[in-house]
Amino acid sequence: MKTTINTVLAAATAALAIMAVSPAIAKETIPQNQTVRNVVLVHGAFADGTGWRGVYDRLTQQGYRVTIVQNPLTSLEDDVAATRRALAQQDGPTILVGHSWGGTVITEAGIDAKVAGLVYVSALSPDAGETTAQQYEGFAPATEFVLDTRDDGFAYVARDKFKAGFAHDLSDADAAFMANSQVPINLSAFGTKLKNAAWRTKPSWAVIATEDKAFDQAMLLHMAHRINAKVTKVSASHALFMTQPEVVADTIDTAAKTVSQSR
Repeated sequence: MKTTINTVLAAATAALAIMAVSPAIAKETIPQNQTVRNVVLVHGAFADGTGWRGVYDRLTQQGYRVTIVQNPLTSLEDDVAATRRALAQQDGPTILVGHSWGGTVITEAGIDAKVAGLVYVSALSPDAGETTAQQYEGFAPATEFVLDTRDDGFAYVARDKFKAGFAHDLSDADAAFMANSQVPINLSAFGTKLKNAAWRTKPSWAVIATEDKAFDQAMLLHMAHRINAKVTKVSASHALFMTQPEVVADTIDTAAKTVSQSR
């Protein structure tokens, strides 16, 4: 009797698991007639493309073709060039996504004809003729986001402040790994004026981390509203591209589906 009961319970558990998983898979799979099926992800300063893994996994499971840019972070021009090389690999319309500094990059690179929409993930969005540094003017300073600027003009987030300022919702171990594997950015890039602002001609979405310590919340909302982005807020740190992959991926999916319908 014990064996029989266990067998029945196991079968019931398996059936419930299938019922729970199957609808989600069916709901999330890209429809055959969806025209926008490509996504390019652009990371920000102090990080690299591997932080997008959670977003990448969710989108590829849905059937998207996802490409991740590895920015050199040596200048705006170099990062835009890296993004343009990724866009050149795409076989059709693409959603271009940027986190933090990556928002400046996609704003410049997003005029590419293949870009159908833009997603800003707690990201900067200057206008043409503006610099990234100008976006901070008039807003409260990010006192917990402390930079360690070296003699050559490249900067890191101070290691002893990294978790508090960048990724308080990561485990101590993961935050330490991020802090110790940072990619420094050449701060002169923040003084480079943009030549183009893709958000003026491309539909935009924004995911804003409400516990972001790298930017003043008012600054993030101001930028998102100025570019007429559809805003999603999520309780997260500046590292939301890692800690909230489902929310970020869902926003990208919404952007792709919305643009596909309009096309």
